[in-house]
Amino acid sequence: MLVDFFLKLRSAAIPVSMTEYLTLLDALDRDVCGFDVEDFYHLSRAALVKDERHFDRFDLVFGAHFKGMEALFETVEGEIPLEWLRKLAERNLSEEEKALVASLGGWDKLMETLRKRLEEQRKRHQGGGKWIGTAGTSPFGAYGYNPEGVRIGQDGSRNRRAVKVWDRREYRDFDDTVEFGTRGFKVALRRLRQFAREGAAEELDLDGTIHSTARNAGLLDIRMVPERRNSVKVLLFLDVGGSMDDHVRRCEELFSAARGEFRHLEHFYFHNCLYESVWRDNRRRHAQRVPTIEVLRTYGVDHKVIFVGDATMSPYEIVYPGGSVEHWNEEPGAVWMGRVLARYAHAIWLNPEPVRRWETTPSIDVLRKLMGDRMYPLTVEGIDRGVRELRR
Repeated sequence: MLVDFFLKLRSAAIPVSMTEYLTLLDALDRDVCGFDVEDFYHLSRAALVKDERHFDRFDLVFGAHFKGMEALFETVEGEIPLEWLRKLAERNLSEEEKALVASLGGWDKLMETLRKRLEEQRKRHQGGGKWIGTAGTSPFGAYGYNPEGVRIGQDGSRNRRAVKVWDRREYRDFDDTVEFGTRGFKVALRRLRQFAREGAAEELDLDGTIHSTARNAGLLDIRMVPERRNSVKVLLFLDVGGSMDDHVRRCEELFSAARGEFRHLEHFYFHNCLYESVWRDNRRRHAQRVPTIEVLRTYGVDHKVIFVGDATMSPYEIVYPGGSVEHWNEEPGAVWMGRVLARYAHAIWLNPEPVRRWETTPSIDVLRKLMGDRMYPLTVEGIDRGVRELRR
């Protein structure tokens, strides 16, 4: 069974190695998780999955391999591990819900009845209050309601009253193919970290202390070193207004995550394309603007540049003087983009628009070429590729 599980994980493009599989077997041999299905789930995920972005795929494979909803409907004579359900009920139910189950006959009666139904039922059932099926009031099945139910074959909770939630998935945002929130963005950006020791010597140098003490014939000699901090410097340019209104929430999440990850972060706003000035505060975008040339003079070439925008506009706004929809720009946006890219060797553009639209939107194609094809989608996989580009 575990060999098949291992092979299914590999088939789902989860990079599970033989070493990790042997680690799981060793943990099972040492009775690390006992006989609790949730403990086994957490143990196997911890042993086999190295990256949070694969958690959702792991949940899908784990559910299909071990939970067996389809097999339960096809062959109803299968046994349900009573001890698993009992322990999970004790863990998940409130005292009020436990009392309600007891008032309706108790756990033993519930499981005895389920076992009898499995023996008697021979086909799928819709509605009603007895058989295992859907949309009914029976304690067993899916998409119905009963205060002491056992959910079988249902995709997610509806009334949040099932004794055992078989199909819970908590990591859908970490999938490579989906857009993500603050946590997913942080996970992806951490690959850009470069640590250096900065500031006063305030952190214990354990190795240095051991070596120094040994050289002093055992006399304790404590050594301190500066704390290691992320030394990466980032310039973040965010497109606001117009078509970007559809992506406000995601840009807020991205900005929040970036502020939490990078100690050296400077941010500026622009609209559609970069021109001769940018701003820091959208409430004062017309009163307090920063010349773009001043930004180039102020921040050194060691900064990483990240543009965030949908790049959706008229191509004239990029390649012609006066193309801006808000003011008269004496020089095309393409000229200012070229100046930024000439000064900062490490720069990428993150686009919230689906990739399928890139080829059919002329302005995206223009900016993508200006960026030297360093435009990436706002997905975990896209951020990974972008971060690799910034680290070159």
